[in-house]
Amino acid sequence: MTVKITHIDTWIVDVPTIRPHVLAMTSISRQSMTLVRIYTSDGVIGLGEGTTIGGLAYGDESPEAIKLTIDQYMAPLLIGQPLIDPAAQLTPIRSTVVGNHFAKNAVETALLDIQGQRLGVPLSTLLGGRHRERIPVLWTLASGDTAKDIAEAEAMIASRRHNIFKLKIGKRDLRQDVAHVAAIKRALGDEASVRVDINQAWDVVTALRGAAMLADAGADLIEQPLPRADRAGMAHLTRLSPIAIMADEALRGPLDAIDYVKSGACHAFSVKPAQAGGLFAARDVAAIGEAGQIGIYGGTMLEGSIGTAASAHLFATLPSLRWGTELFGPLLQTEDILAEPLEYRDFALTVPAAPGLGLALDLDKINHFRRDAPSRTVSTPGRQENA
Repeated sequence: MTVKITHIDTWIVDVPTIRPHVLAMTSISRQSMTLVRIYTSDGVIGLGEGTTIGGLAYGDESPEAIKLTIDQYMAPLLIGQPLIDPAAQLTPIRSTVVGNHFAKNAVETALLDIQGQRLGVPLSTLLGGRHRERIPVLWTLASGDTAKDIAEAEAMIASRRHNIFKLKIGKRDLRQDVAHVAAIKRALGDEASVRVDINQAWDVVTALRGAAMLADAGADLIEQPLPRADRAGMAHLTRLSPIAIMADEALRGPLDAIDYVKSGACHAFSVKPAQAGGLFAARDVAAIGEAGQIGIYGGTMLEGSIGTAASAHLFATLPSLRWGTELFGPLLQTEDILAEPLEYRDFALTVPAAPGLGLALDLDKINHFRRDAPSRTVSTPGRQENA
């Protein structure tokens, strides 16, 4: 009997964060995740996630738009179709839906999850196989308060959860921001690496001054200091900066990666599956970076556990992760939506080993945080579901 895709669910789930997360363009106190479940006629269910940061303040896709795109444009291309290899299943979507990378990533992840479960192998095997079982993970200090950030970082080091830290700066005067970074680096000393993320807030002149000042402060790297369209500025800055410059928001897929390598516009790539348009596209971005001697860093859109696990499977397959990863998204949320949360210990994340993504949802948590929960769901105590 031919196995088919029978239906697709999409839910927006809003989970509060443990503290405000301050970026250059916005601040968030909850994370809104668009979760996808693809059902097959033989009972296998695949999971995916589409998550952005701060709605439309950060990028051009919102949780609501991701859900609408999947429901109205992608689901009709999949429902009722025979279940085949994910690459072939995605072909009509890629040819009829332009852009919408976050939505495409969510659906691609769910299809790969199904394939892994049916074959009895982890998703990382479908992506080429692992180089590592555990992945180093940094923590972002984004309260904006120097004393709080120092205390938070010291607690992370003491508990052996993180010893690499990224600071979100760019909203304040340059001298204030650098003083904030320098104070944290002094307090942590050599036992911690400190990087900064500007989220496109600087111009070239500010970035040149900032790079010199941050190098003196002991920072290791500056992430996306200039607007994503300013590739010439990024190339100029990369040539002159005393510390590493990383591209993030500017990398929207393999073509951007090629252009950045050709123009020498960065020293490092922040690889994000959602931003690239899916796990396959992100793998291509990383391969292009490696070929161009660009250091690879596993980025995040502050995804919850589903998107984080998918990224972890991909990053486990990469030959090199020179700058580590920042797959801390689930740790920023007050509640985890999994029956068994991902394992973080000894400064690293353990990549799930079970077939597919290797995850099981806690449906009580999902139902509690779903936007449509009051009118559409009934919670059963202790209910869990494998996916």
